[in-house]
Amino acid sequence: MILATLRSALWATTLATFLCACSSNKTAPVTQKKAPVAVEKSKAPTQGAAEAETKNAAAAVVKDKPAAEVKEAPAKEAPKIGGELVIYSGRSAGLVEPLLKIFEEKTGVKVKTRFDKSTANLANRIATEGTQTEADVFFAQDSGYLGALARAGHLDNISNESLERVDTSRRENAGRWVATSGRARVLVYSPDRVKAEELPQKLEELSDPKWKGRLGWAPSNSSYQAHVSALRKIWGEEKTKSWLKGIAALKPTVYPKNSPQVKAVSNGEIDVGWVNHYYLHKLKAANPKLKAANHSFNEIGDAGNLMMLSGVAILKHSKNKPAAQRFVSFLLSKEAQTYFAQKVYEYPTVSGVATHPNVPSISTLSASVDQEALADVAGTIKLLRELGLQ
Repeated sequence: MILATLRSALWATTLATFLCACSSNKTAPVTQKKAPVAVEKSKAPTQGAAEAETKNAAAAVVKDKPAAEVKEAPAKEAPKIGGELVIYSGRSAGLVEPLLKIFEEKTGVKVKTRFDKSTANLANRIATEGTQTEADVFFAQDSGYLGALARAGHLDNISNESLERVDTSRRENAGRWVATSGRARVLVYSPDRVKAEELPQKLEELSDPKWKGRLGWAPSNSSYQAHVSALRKIWGEEKTKSWLKGIAALKPTVYPKNSPQVKAVSNGEIDVGWVNHYYLHKLKAANPKLKAANHSFNEIGDAGNLMMLSGVAILKHSKNKPAAQRFVSFLLSKEAQTYFAQKVYEYPTVSGVATHPNVPSISTLSASVDQEALADVAGTIKLLRELGLQ
């Protein structure tokens, strides 16, 4: 079922082919329910260390404009609808389960969830299962794979009522996926070993030889891959390739994901990591003695200042679309958006919801990239493989 390789010209054919090439075929079991056997494709400015956490500007992949205002739910709560909803979630169980419990209580819907730390694995599964998929909803860590599935015809339209709650820059133009929260890309660094004035003013400066043996990154992580997709659009293929080669030559320590880099900075394994902002806040909440700080780039519009959007979509072959639409609406409600902001330290995608006091406001330093550019996952995986980073 899983295709073995990704050829240079194959990315434009089917999503199933290129996702299979960039994913493993190991997946976590669905709660209480086995996966179907039958598979078919669908047709269709630099701050000091003490200020870095609160004053450094986090930036967005979209232009810094307000999202649509929250549309408050009617005074009378919507009736319970019951039934069963299967969710494929690239977002962790620890993050998602409290929300799922609230959703079940509000709607009477029984939720079954397949969790996988790899959004790529789940996207691959959806693509290969095709019409036989048991998934009703895909809750993705990064929007790139949502865009890729949409291109391949695996996603259905989200209701206008839900789409109108979110600014157009935070959803697909065709309305087949919508962002639920955002994480700013930053450098995490050691205030003990790196002076604030030493930090790069632009992302491209990270390839300076002075950082040799001092960096960490996670090439297999979906946020890393989404950022590289954005760089390909902003910088172009050649500059992106040259920069990646330059970083690789510095012998960065490779990690499977973001949080180990934050811990590694605190423990002295590395001096700088390339991560999403919220891991620092989560880990500091658990361990106030953590020695690390975030840094955003001071260059206006710098390619390093991006916002990785998590999002949700409804599968074209969902067996319970009313419940799926209700779940999307719930994730965009003030209750859920407040959870993302206050409990997970993320940026809400619906206006009228305050960010956590420790999370800096989005600034005017943001880079601008069309979300469609992040859907070219295949091209990014191909590039990373050519460079030996996969």
